[in-house]
Amino acid sequence: MNAIGQPDLFLPPPKADGQTQAHELVRYWRAINRHRLGIALLVIAVGVLASIYSFSLQPIYRGTATVLLDPVRKKSVTNEEILDSMAGTPRDYYLTQIEIMKSRDYAERLVRVLNLTRHPAYDPRQQRTEKGWFGSLMERFKPSAKSEPQPEAASSTASEDDIRDGVVSAVMGGISITPSRNTQLVKVSFDTSDPVLAERVPNALAMIYIVADLEARSGGARQSMHFLSEQAEKLKTQLADSERELQQFRESQKIVVTKGMTLSEATRRLESLTTALEEARRKRSDAELLYKQVTAAARGQSGDTLESLPALQKDPVLQRLKETEAEAERKASEASKRYGPEHPKIVSVQSDLKIARDAVRRQIATVAESVAKEFEIAKANEAAISQQQARATVEAQVFNRTEFPLSRLERNVESNRRLYEAFVQRANETRIGDIQQPIARIVDLARTPGAPSGPDKRRIVMLAMFGALFAGVAIALFLTLLDKGIKTGLDLESRLEVKAVGVLPRMKSTPDAPLDRMVVDDNSNTFSEGIRTIRSDVQLSTLDSPHKTVLVTSSIPGEGKTTVACNLAFAFAQVKKTLLIEADMRRPKVARALKLEQHHPGLSEFVSGDIGIEQCVHPVDGTGLYVLQSGKVPLNPLEMLSSHRFADAMESLKAMFEVIVIDSPPVELVSDSMVLSRFANAVLFVVKADHTPYPLARNSLIRLRRVGAPVLGAVLNYFDVEKAHRYYGDYSSFGTEYYYRNYGYQSRPGEANARLKLPASERT
Repeated sequence: MNAIGQPDLFLPPPKADGQTQAHELVRYWRAINRHRLGIALLVIAVGVLASIYSFSLQPIYRGTATVLLDPVRKKSVTNEEILDSMAGTPRDYYLTQIEIMKSRDYAERLVRVLNLTRHPAYDPRQQRTEKGWFGSLMERFKPSAKSEPQPEAASSTASEDDIRDGVVSAVMGGISITPSRNTQLVKVSFDTSDPVLAERVPNALAMIYIVADLEARSGGARQSMHFLSEQAEKLKTQLADSERELQQFRESQKIVVTKGMTLSEATRRLESLTTALEEARRKRSDAELLYKQVTAAARGQSGDTLESLPALQKDPVLQRLKETEAEAERKASEASKRYGPEHPKIVSVQSDLKIARDAVRRQIATVAESVAKEFEIAKANEAAISQQQARATVEAQVFNRTEFPLSRLERNVESNRRLYEAFVQRANETRIGDIQQPIARIVDLARTPGAPSGPDKRRIVMLAMFGALFAGVAIALFLTLLDKGIKTGLDLESRLEVKAVGVLPRMKSTPDAPLDRMVVDDNSNTFSEGIRTIRSDVQLSTLDSPHKTVLVTSSIPGEGKTTVACNLAFAFAQVKKTLLIEADMRRPKVARALKLEQHHPGLSEFVSGDIGIEQCVHPVDGTGLYVLQSGKVPLNPLEMLSSHRFADAMESLKAMFEVIVIDSPPVELVSDSMVLSRFANAVLFVVKADHTPYPLARNSLIRLRRVGAPVLGAVLNYFDVEKAHRYYGDYSSFGTEYYYRNYGYQSRPGEANARLKLPASERT
């Protein structure tokens, strides 16, 4: 579409998704631009009201105190306490303390300490009745009602509890506690209309928090001490009773604990005697074996002699005697070699040898007797130990009867002793750690603010204006979504999916220059140029057809299809022999629009064959156009248009004229247009700008396409150029100014209608 409303000569290519989205964005922007004045007025009005409201608000002062939270690290005594200390994180601890500071209990203490229920800023009984100049102004517009209670009367009836609850809620609403990032510091702030309270409240709240924590922990320590002392006394009494019961049981069972026999000692003695008995039996067995060997050797029952027995060979006395015997034998042997048998030397040596051998025999006998004695001693020792072990077994069995009661009593005593010692130790630790450390301290005290911190009037006004802007844009877009009209050629193509053949501006019809003859009477305006553009598009679209039949129709009446048909016929008549057929027999307008003779024979008479074509077709004075009026309205126009006679009549007319323009009825009212489309080479669909709902127009085009109508495109009629110039940026008056400048006119689009009031001689 060019700047003066002339369409392109070819159908637009199919739009991609990006183009469709871009068109929607352009459409929304145009909607905002169209309502920009209303949006601006809404933003200004809301801004003024917000300014009035913000400047009427009471100033708010903020005081801030900085508090250092220093958690008290208590000494962990047991594993359970160590696990409890590791359960929570520092972040959880600080968040918990902040929530404690913001609790209602602390707020009630703060109200009680500062006596805020009597403060004029919170006590409804002392609050002033004036509400500022804005409140007074709004109060004047309220209807007076004598029956309504006054604020003083209403507040006087309120109870002290209600007043205190209201003050506590108001104070809690003004307190804000913010932790400082990556530190143990928190900012305690308070917002109020009184600058003195802005200083006192944060400081008082911090002190109340510190003192309350000390009181709570001191009270807890005292309760713990009292509880531990009571439990220690009970455990002491319980321990004494269990010891007394254990002693009575020992006395009744005659059990000596210190140096006497106890159950454990009897058991140990039995075990030692059993071990000693096994050792005695082993010794007795060894002694018995040796005794049997000695006895057998002495009796000659074995091949061994007593001297060859290992037990005798180990005897040291016997070994020395045997050495003496061997020495005596050596001397006797030497003497026998030197002396004779009767020699005194031989006799002496033989006497010494005999004495040595006798000593050996006696020592062997002595050793044998000692073996027998050792055997007897071992037997006696075994018997004695066996008797002792039997007695110890009996004693252990006696003590076994008292094992379980005694163990129970001993365990009871030991358990009571341990509990008592643990409670005494815990009580001593609690008494030693009774000195409480503060959980926090004030780093910076709050000071009296020198200037109010709020309300932020500029922010209130900006937010209100931004909200008004958003609401205005939303309303504009909502109205655009509700608007079903077709406003521009771009809407025509996108919503109807049809080529925009032309855009005709809105013109006013005058007696001197009727709109139906605009192409003839005033050839130098955008309307006439738009008609000629449509004529060119029709000619180029039907180059291969020697005869051109153009059907002009619309969805509903009042869209200007007769005006378009008449002007298009005049435009074709300037270059070719053209016939205008008035096929809308139910509501004929062509004769009246062109100021022709009424009730003249026309189409119905020609089709019926009653009158010839020469009598039915009439030329328009001063032009080359011929007009075939509707004639007498038949009973059923659709039946006549569907007959073979009408088809034959159209063939004869095509042979006589080069161009035929048919003014047909609306598509939505009757089906005449769909029947007439069979005889047309091109169908022009007229749409009234900003009037025809696009669903209705799209439905009409769908009906025409269903019957195979050759829809060339659509014509946007009654297009308001001035409105488009105001509301849409791209539909400006550039084309109109260019057209008029080339023809010697400097008028704006708004002056185009005024020119039509000039005489016909001055318009050329």
